[in-house]
Amino acid sequence: MKNFFTRHKSFHVGLLVLAWPMIVSNISVPLLGLVDTGVIGHLSDASFLAGVALGSMVINLLFWLAGFLRMSTTGLVAQAYGKDSKNGLLQELKRAALFAFAVALLLLAISPVISHFMGLFLSGSDAAIKHAQTYFNIRIFSAPAALLNMVLLAWMLGTQYSKGTLMIVLVTNVANIVLDIVFVVGFDWQVEGAALASVCADYIGLIAAVLLLKARFAKHGLSFSALLKTSLNGLTSTLKLNRDIFIRSLFLQLCFAFMTYYGGFLGDATLAANAVLLNFLLLVSFALDGIAYAVEAKVGQAKGRKKAQAIHLWVVIGRFWAFMFACLYSVMFLLLGSWIISMLTDLPNVLATAEKFLIWSIVLPPIASFCFLYDGVFVGLTRAKEMRNTMIFSALVGFAGVFVVSYPLGNHGLWLAMTCFMALRGLTLAKKYHDFWRSRQLLQ
Repeated sequence: MKNFFTRHKSFHVGLLVLAWPMIVSNISVPLLGLVDTGVIGHLSDASFLAGVALGSMVINLLFWLAGFLRMSTTGLVAQAYGKDSKNGLLQELKRAALFAFAVALLLLAISPVISHFMGLFLSGSDAAIKHAQTYFNIRIFSAPAALLNMVLLAWMLGTQYSKGTLMIVLVTNVANIVLDIVFVVGFDWQVEGAALASVCADYIGLIAAVLLLKARFAKHGLSFSALLKTSLNGLTSTLKLNRDIFIRSLFLQLCFAFMTYYGGFLGDATLAANAVLLNFLLLVSFALDGIAYAVEAKVGQAKGRKKAQAIHLWVVIGRFWAFMFACLYSVMFLLLGSWIISMLTDLPNVLATAEKFLIWSIVLPPIASFCFLYDGVFVGLTRAKEMRNTMIFSALVGFAGVFVVSYPLGNHGLWLAMTCFMALRGLTLAKKYHDFWRSRQLLQ
C-alpha cells in the first residue's frame, strides 16, 4: 500500500487537488435538497413534503435527462484541452450552449402538457399531487439558467478549473438556501416559496458562471468574439454522442423516478421517508461524483495526449479513492443516520418509516462506488455507446428484474432493487473498461 502511494504520489495529489472542489460543491447540491426537505418537512402536513418530493422528482428527471450536456461537454473539452486546441475548446462550448438553450426552450414549451400528465399519473394523495404541480409549474422556469449552468460547469471541469465549478455551485446553493428560508419560513409561501427560491438561485448562479468564464477565457487567450465566429463542424458526431448519453440518462432517471412513484402507492409516510433517504443517496452520489469528475478530466486529457498508460493509472487511483470515500459515508450513516433524519422532519410517522429503511443507506455506498467511478472513466473516453448499453442492461435486469422478484418485500424490495442496479452498473462498466485495456483500444 505504501508503495502504491509513493510511486504515484503526483497522480494521487493531482487527482485530489482537482477533486476536492468538486466534492465540496457536489456535497452542497444534496445539502440544498436537505434544506428544502427540512424546511418543508416541518410544515403542518406530510402532503407538503410528499408534494415537493414528487415535483422535484419530475424536475430532476427532466434536468438530469439533459445531463448529456454536461457529460459530453466534459469529455470533449478535456480531450481538446489535452491536445492544447483553442479552437476545439471554443467549438465544444458553442455547440453545447446551443444545445442547452434549445432543450430549455423545448422544456418550457411542453411544460403545460407535463404538468397535466402529472395530475393523471403521479401516485399520492390529492393534496400531494396538487403541491407537486404547483412546485413544477414555477420551477420549470429555471430551465434556461440550469442547463446553461450545466454546460459552463462542464467546460470549466474539462479545462481542470474545478475551483470555478465550486464557486458557481456554492453561489447558487447559498442563494437557494437563503431564499428558501426567506420565502418559506419568513413569507410563509410554502411550496411556492421553495420553488421560487430555486428559480432565482439558478439565475444568480448563471451570472456568476459567465463572470468566471470571462476570466477563464482571458487566461487561455480566448474571447467571446472568437466564440461567436467559431464554426460548428463535427455537429453530427456530437449529436450521436449526446443521443447515447441521453438514452443512458433516461434509463437511470426512470429507475430513480420509480423509487418515488412506487413509494406513493405505499402511502404518504413511505413516500416522504423515501424522499428523505434518497437525499442520503444523493449525498453519496454527488460526493463520489467529485472523484469521478476529476477522473473524467484526467482521463480525457490523457486520451487527448494519446497516453494509454496514464489513462489506466488514473482509473486505478480513482477507484481506490472512490471506495475510501464510500466507506466513510457508510460509517457516517451508521453513526449519525437517525440524527440526520430527525433534523429533516419531526413528523412521527415519517421518522419511524425512514429509520426502518435506514439500513439501505448504510450498505449502499461501497456497492455503488464503482459505478460512479467508471461513469467518469467512460465520459472521459467519450465512450457513450458502452455507457448506454450497460445502463439498459442494468436497469432491466438489476432494477426491474430484482424488483419483480422481491415485490412481496414492499419498500425493502424497492431498495434491494436499487442496490442491485448500482452493483450491476459497476460490474458491467468495469468489464467493458478492462476489455478495452487488455485489447489496447483505450485510445480509439
